[in-house]
Amino acid sequence: MSLQQLPTGVLLAGGRARRMGGGDKCLLPLKDKTLLTRSIDRAQPQVNDLVLSANGNALRFARTKLTVVADQYQDFPGPMAGIHAALNWAQQNRPENPWVASFACDTPFFPRAMVEQLSAALQDDAQIAVAVSNGRMQPVFALWHNSLLPAISATLDGTDIPWLQHWIAEHPHVTVEFDNTPFDCFTNINTPQDLYAAEELVAQHGDL
Repeated sequence: MSLQQLPTGVLLAGGRARRMGGGDKCLLPLKDKTLLTRSIDRAQPQVNDLVLSANGNALRFARTKLTVVADQYQDFPGPMAGIHAALNWAQQNRPENPWVASFACDTPFFPRAMVEQLSAALQDDAQIAVAVSNGRMQPVFALWHNSLLPAISATLDGTDIPWLQHWIAEHPHVTVEFDNTPFDCFTNINTPQDLYAAEELVAQHGDL
C-alpha cells in the first residue's frame, strides 16, 4: 500500500541540545548551510506541507517561512510531544490527509526518498512506518497515522513516558531498512565532535 497523497511533514527541533551546550542545535552551521536548512532542503520535496516543531520564541525561525508548532506539554517530554503537536496541527489544518512524516533536524543526511520508501512498505493495518539503519530503529524518522493521536495523548498525560522506539513497538507498525553506504544516512549531530565529523563527510561526499 502507498499513500494517496504526500503527507504533512514535521521537522523536530524541540530538544534542549544539552550535549551541545544548549540553544538551537538546528541553527548550527555545517559548511555553508545550517543543520535546519539542510533538513528543510531534504524534507520539503517529500511532503505536502512542512511544519517545524520547536519551543520558545518562533521569530528566531522566521527566515524559514515554516509554521512553527510548539509542544502542548510542558518540560520538554521528548520527540513524542513534537509528533503529537504535528498530528494535532495536521488534524486541524489538513483533515483530509491522515499521515504525518517526521524528520529530525540534527540528522543532515537523511534519505531524500525516505517518505517514498516508507510509504511503499505500508500495510493495511499499520499505523506507523519507521526507518531502520544498521539494524537499529530510527524512531523519529517515520510515518504516523492520525488515528494514533489519542494513544499518544494518553501516553503524554501519564507519568512514565517510554522511549519512542519502545512505544512504536507496542503499536501496529512496519519497518524499512535503509542503505548505509557509503555511510549511515541517519548519522546525527549530538556533540561538537559529531559536527566536526559531519563536516568531513560533506567534504568527502558532498550532499549525496
